[in-house]
Amino acid sequence: MDALLLRRSFARRGLPPIEAAIKTRPNLLAGEDLLPEPVQKRSIEKRSRLKTAALSEFGAKGFEKAGVERIAKRTSLAVGSFYQHFRSKRQLLLALMDDLLEKLSNLNFHPEPAHDVRTGLRQLLSRAFSYDLCYLGAYRAWQEAVLSDPSLAHKHKQIHEWTTSRVATLFQHLQQLPNARSGVDLLGMAKTMDTLLWSLLAQAGQLPKAELNRQIDSATHLIYCALFRDMQITRGNNIAQTE
Repeated sequence: MDALLLRRSFARRGLPPIEAAIKTRPNLLAGEDLLPEPVQKRSIEKRSRLKTAALSEFGAKGFEKAGVERIAKRTSLAVGSFYQHFRSKRQLLLALMDDLLEKLSNLNFHPEPAHDVRTGLRQLLSRAFSYDLCYLGAYRAWQEAVLSDPSLAHKHKQIHEWTTSRVATLFQHLQQLPNARSGVDLLGMAKTMDTLLWSLLAQAGQLPKAELNRQIDSATHLIYCALFRDMQITRGNNIAQTE
């Protein structure tokens, strides 16, 4: 299965391409009183170091207990250097979450070419989680911060609307493939799976790698069984229905 096959499948049925159906990525930094982006190489490097340190600090302490002083200390920079780039730890958290959404927006939301749909789905989920896990500390702090900050809670809702739309459009594409089930509530399923995957990310820091892989396998199985009838690959790589 590949992107070209899916696009041709959509074109034959008069359906819009996947990009047209996905909601615009929320800009988490819109309306924030941001400091100018650095342009000098040394300043860009300091800003990057602060972000990396914040991921560790947020991951270890959460949002409320994380401190600007400790973030700066992790980088061996003075506290004043922090405030040359960010006005607060809240603004730094927003920058990290916005970086995560940017990486997810660049993720090719089509399964890689594979012998079967299930394998392609598994590869797609693995790629998505490889991005998510890099920002695990930020997401832990984000979950805590949205509980007491109405503005962040609103942005949180926008994030879930966006990620749900991406999942729903992926499911819409997959439903055009041979042996897909008809009559599936794709939007309802997308909302459920989006919640499940974010929940899994929240737990990922406490899960051994083997258990995380097991959970991803389970999510793959749930999606596949909901969208497709049982299939097996014949010796010639042709997909045959087993029902």
